[in-house]
Amino acid sequence: MIVYFNLRFSSKFGQTIFISGNIPELGSDNLQKAIPLTYINNNFWGAECLVNTTDFDFIQYKYILKNANSEDVVEFGDDKIIEINTIKQKIVTLDTWQNTSEYKNNFYTQAFQNVLLPVKQKAVSLTKSRKKYTHIFKVKAPILQPNEVVCILGSCTELGSWNISKPILLVLEGNWWTTKITIENTPALLEYKYGIYNTKVKKFVQFESEKNRILADKFEDNTKVILHDGYASLPNQTWKGAGVAIPVFSLRSKNSFGVGEFSDINLLVDWAKQCGLKLIQLLPINDTIATHSWKDSYPYAAISAFALHPQYINLQQVAGKQHQAIIKPLLKKQKQLNALPEVDYEQVIKFKLSAIKELYAAQKDELKEDITYFNFFELNRHWLVPYAAFCYLRDKNNTCNFSDWRSNSKYNETAIQRLVSPSQKHYDEIAVHYFTQYHLHLQLKASTAYAHKNAIVVKGDIPIGIYRNSVDAWMDPTLYNMNEQAGAPPDDFAVKGQNWGFPTYNWKKMQEDGFTWWRQRFEQMSTYFDAFRIDHILGFFRIWSIPIHAVEGILGRFVPALPIHINELTQKGIYFNYERFCKPYITDEILYKTFGNDVEFVKNTFFNGLQLKVEFNTQRNVEQYFVKNKIENASVLEGLYNIISNVILIEEEGSEGQKFHFRISVKDTQSFKHLDADTQQKLEALYTNYFYYKQDAFWKKEAMQKLPGLKRSTNMLICGEDLGMVPHCVPEVMEELSILSLEIQRMPKAIGLEFLHPKDAPYLSVITPSTHDMSTIRGWWMEDKEKIQRFYTAILGKSGDAPYYCEPWINQEIILQHLHSQAMWSIFQLQDLLGCNDKLRRQNPDDERINVPANPNHYWRYRMHIFLEDLLKEKTFSKDIKEAVTTSGR
Repeated sequence: MIVYFNLRFSSKFGQTIFISGNIPELGSDNLQKAIPLTYINNNFWGAECLVNTTDFDFIQYKYILKNANSEDVVEFGDDKIIEINTIKQKIVTLDTWQNTSEYKNNFYTQAFQNVLLPVKQKAVSLTKSRKKYTHIFKVKAPILQPNEVVCILGSCTELGSWNISKPILLVLEGNWWTTKITIENTPALLEYKYGIYNTKVKKFVQFESEKNRILADKFEDNTKVILHDGYASLPNQTWKGAGVAIPVFSLRSKNSFGVGEFSDINLLVDWAKQCGLKLIQLLPINDTIATHSWKDSYPYAAISAFALHPQYINLQQVAGKQHQAIIKPLLKKQKQLNALPEVDYEQVIKFKLSAIKELYAAQKDELKEDITYFNFFELNRHWLVPYAAFCYLRDKNNTCNFSDWRSNSKYNETAIQRLVSPSQKHYDEIAVHYFTQYHLHLQLKASTAYAHKNAIVVKGDIPIGIYRNSVDAWMDPTLYNMNEQAGAPPDDFAVKGQNWGFPTYNWKKMQEDGFTWWRQRFEQMSTYFDAFRIDHILGFFRIWSIPIHAVEGILGRFVPALPIHINELTQKGIYFNYERFCKPYITDEILYKTFGNDVEFVKNTFFNGLQLKVEFNTQRNVEQYFVKNKIENASVLEGLYNIISNVILIEEEGSEGQKFHFRISVKDTQSFKHLDADTQQKLEALYTNYFYYKQDAFWKKEAMQKLPGLKRSTNMLICGEDLGMVPHCVPEVMEELSILSLEIQRMPKAIGLEFLHPKDAPYLSVITPSTHDMSTIRGWWMEDKEKIQRFYTAILGKSGDAPYYCEPWINQEIILQHLHSQAMWSIFQLQDLLGCNDKLRRQNPDDERINVPANPNHYWRYRMHIFLEDLLKEKTFSKDIKEAVTTSGR
């Protein structure tokens, strides 16, 4: 069979088009073996392909654009399909390029297709299917009202001669509205349009808004013409929804065990549905048990990118009726922990892990007959077995730092298979982790299925980093830069920057196998979630990388980044002195100003004259000295950190004094302030260029090597957390890939704006008044009264003095502004919704905060102050929210 592929595409000089598909003639889905198309004219590219039809029933294909800079752009979707088993003639396709930037692409993610839109897309066509045909017309229209179908009319008799009383109705097949039509004598110029038809009232509604589509080619007899016409140009093709955000551990039900559990999600779904909300957003839910202490409460420090956290298990469901006797002695403790205002992480995890071991011992024989368990095990073996071995070795060695283990400090597949063998005496200590993960899987799967049944989307969260002492790092440390620490540069919330302690990704190594680790991660997430938030999406462009010897984020730099060459300094007329620019600048004046009355102690202990002693020349060395000697003087410790970070340039490793990177916030350093005005001015110009202009194209290229392929590997709706020091290329790439941005009222991205008005948020975005890393609306109201007054006047449009406290009506107005935004999603912390009600809100807004990013030792323990069961009884409150949501069109 001969297939002539034709792509409507207006190309630019230097661009070429390729086609890739599932058959050998199109490279067997290997993009590197894609087939080049021939340039036909300014609007068409084409290729002729002789296809062997004996081995395949269909051809699934897509086009790839290669730009002059060798950048590959793969069109959106995997839905161009030709069913060759039903066609024996020659085939001609007339295809439309599917832009990755098209916002409607998001309506084909599983969030919409599986949860939000299916009911609207079940309209049945009134047009009979045709067995004989010459043309197949296909078009996309994801957003239709109930009883609406797509129709087609055109300038020839077979297309109805534009008679809207007799339109040809299309049938929904997969993503495409499709019809098969016989056009006997194709006119030289055939014009047509798609439209909407209401099957209930049997009436044509409207045509698409763009100019007529044109079919200007005559085709030989015995030819099937297949048109993939892209999206129908129909009005009102947007959709808006509202959601609630809360960590699972923060949920409170009468049946939970001192912490929110996966089973509590059902109650949250019930409440969300009652309020007209369409999404619940959760924080990461992976296992973080590293130390068996409260420090493991940090949900972004997972010991496995795949394993779920045992704290979320519901023991009663695991026990079932048969084993209730095992957990009955825990009921008193459960009641005590559940009554606490916050999560007692250490007590919760202690009692849950103990109970899980007993339940496993009682049920382990039953597992041998459980087919569902074996299927789970086999599907997840690649991470489950190493995870279970890691947990066993962590507890056996009393540390998760695998480099300190007496054996198996380096992962070896053969050795681990011996370790986990059922013949081993310690096998139960391994298998209990299989058992735990299995039940966590069942419980989370049941809760997300319940959400879907109630048309609620569940949104997860992918942390940007991995824990340094994790299963992932143990299994393949070459995927990570273990001598670096990921973090964030300084901002209004953390003036010294943030040091998360995670190793950074070795992207070049990850790319060697096509980012398999990331693909597996996405695949597992999609088992439970319909959408996800990429934590710190800026990390796919460049990461804030902090050397292992630094404690504070202030000493980091962006990696990768184009350095400043020493020649650039001299060309600008800057006299370069390595010691002056790259070493801490220290004078007696600076020491006295920094340490005050402690200056003599500091000089005698840490300095030789005006030079730091070698043993104290890094922040990490100073930190270890303070810990070892139990010195409790925070001002001296911070002062020493400031002295060590008092540099202007950071040398690039291995550059032999030729390449450098600016220290962030260099103008705030004493070293910079002690330079002459002329040198300051010249350095400032270089600094501005380095951070805001020089890197942009480079960082865009870095992101485009990772994000497009990773996005294609999942069908979840993707939202990016794009906060912080955002390069110009970030919104460009996110728009190009149709990834939703995060918009926060108090953190506007436009230069010169103090606040973002929700009405100005882009459509492809999630807008929210606060996140888990911030104070709630009520807490923010108390932080800076002058700023709040400006907000009160400029954004709320009020006159007079702003109320001292954030009264419920203020909270309501802010929520309403967000609901009426044009953003696709408005998502609110549960605390902010409760803040609208004087009866339901917490007394002290400071108790509502989930995280304080500036504090690396923050205890994550926030919990709802009322039971979900009681919240569900607040019908008037729920009704008010639903009315606001509905009125806003969400």
